[in-house]
Amino acid sequence: MDPLSDVLSLLKPRSTVSRGFSAGGDWAVQFGPYDGIKFNAIVSGQCWFAMDGVAEPVRLEAGDCFLLPKGRPFRLASDLALAPVDAAPIFASAPRGGVALCNGGGDFFLLGSRFTLAGPNAEILLGVLPPIVHLRTEPDRTAMHWSLDRMRQELREGLPGSSLVAEHLAHLMLVQALRLYLTDGAKAGVGWLFALADKQTGAAIDQMHADPAQRWTVQDLARHVGMSRTAFAVKFKQTVGLAPMDYLTRWRMLLAGDRLLNTRDSIAAIAASLGYESESAFGAAFRRVMGCSPRQYGRAAVERV
Repeated sequence: MDPLSDVLSLLKPRSTVSRGFSAGGDWAVQFGPYDGIKFNAIVSGQCWFAMDGVAEPVRLEAGDCFLLPKGRPFRLASDLALAPVDAAPIFASAPRGGVALCNGGGDFFLLGSRFTLAGPNAEILLGVLPPIVHLRTEPDRTAMHWSLDRMRQELREGLPGSSLVAEHLAHLMLVQALRLYLTDGAKAGVGWLFALADKQTGAAIDQMHADPAQRWTVQDLARHVGMSRTAFAVKFKQTVGLAPMDYLTRWRMLLAGDRLLNTRDSIAAIAASLGYESESAFGAAFRRVMGCSPRQYGRAAVERV
């Protein structure tokens, strides 16, 4: 798999709910804090978006999508000067997988999904994203527009199996939104996600993810991407925020943590599969990155069940 697929597979995003929201006339709705990551798309109409901790409001129009990865309260409104009403009663009155109405709806329509992320490592994805990822989907973005049209139809018609179809469409739109962000928005910033947008650092990360057990060296990776060792090491650190070998170790430990949580593989087997010749060397690396020993990590997972 590619690095983005690797990370999403590790985090196992699960769509907990997908709904439509339609508003009419003058309106303002306040949304409270939430867990996970929200994906929303404006299908018709326009509105203002304001979030706690973000200085400037954002104007959203039909075709715009936005990811909200920080769980902060936010407001959607036709006019931000209006006193907002609480979103909870509006959405509580709508059927699961249906359309919530404000002022009878009709002038504005939004599709939204919320994803929870499995395990203790949600910050792998959420930590590198800004509070709002605003994406303008141009008319030629056929994949996203097809998904939006299909989701709207599923939520409006409520056909047999619509909940399952909506869940799969929500996952597809999440990946498409992150792809658009990599293509259009991730031109600045530090982190693995931004690095994927860069040809050379992205290629190096791809190599490490493809074979994490390989005894990679900085020289090996630099040669693969056609750079000198020094230039590559400097660029990787500036783009990713970690030195190449530190990134590799961190990725190995995240994979190890996932296997400790989701398989019955022994610690020795996990260590060997990730390129460690001894369980003690693996344990030291795991403790340094994850903050506890592999056994403590696995035991904590059992206690959480």
